[in-house]
Amino acid sequence: MTDSLRQAWEDQADAWAAWARAPDHDMFWHHTWPALAALLPEPGDLTLDLGCGEGRLGRELTALGHRVVGFDSSPTMVRFAVTHAQPLTAVLADIAHLPVRPGVADLAVGCMSFHDVDDLPGAVHDAAAALRLDGRLCLAIVHPINSAGAFADRTPDAPFVIRGSYLDEFRYSDDVERDGYTMTFHSMHRPLEAYTRAFEHAGLLLEALREPAFRGPASVAEFHGWDRLPLFCLLRARKP
Repeated sequence: MTDSLRQAWEDQADAWAAWARAPDHDMFWHHTWPALAALLPEPGDLTLDLGCGEGRLGRELTALGHRVVGFDSSPTMVRFAVTHAQPLTAVLADIAHLPVRPGVADLAVGCMSFHDVDDLPGAVHDAAAALRLDGRLCLAIVHPINSAGAFADRTPDAPFVIRGSYLDEFRYSDDVERDGYTMTFHSMHRPLEAYTRAFEHAGLLLEALREPAFRGPASVAEFHGWDRLPLFCLLRARKP
């Protein structure tokens, strides 16, 4: 396995851009983004897109009136973001070492990126430092229940099984093929407590936690059961 999550995502950058940009292909469009958008405050002076990837979240935020600067540790991802027909201002940087002044942003958003970082406490710390007082950090992550286990089979009523420890952190990869697109997703399983402890240590107060039921294509066996358990988790924290 690749040494760092940072390098693993650089290696998958071309595949990810194709996957993310295929119209209505990814569950971002009909599940993750609507749920995340519902948690966001109104646009302020500056929004940070942390782990911006090829730029799709930043483009959606811009369409809502946010002034967005994206950050990603993958050079190829940043190149995709800044060269899109709707270019995103993006900076090559590890989000655990943000090159910004303290207190510059009203909002920081990490959409499906914070479970893919090598240094979660560092990423939350730097996001908090970049926020103004009363600023918000909003995250969408793979739900730790999801990453801890799996359904026994792909029948609609299959039991969900955790064979190891939900409480231990571990690296994992998922090879996925859908509609002619292939991706290897590299991530870190961490219990939900790891995220809330990172908020606590960074001086952030948790305001909201959502576990939305999946509203995807029920006819696809890959998604059987996810109307009973949460695929994703969304969190909003405030800097007091």
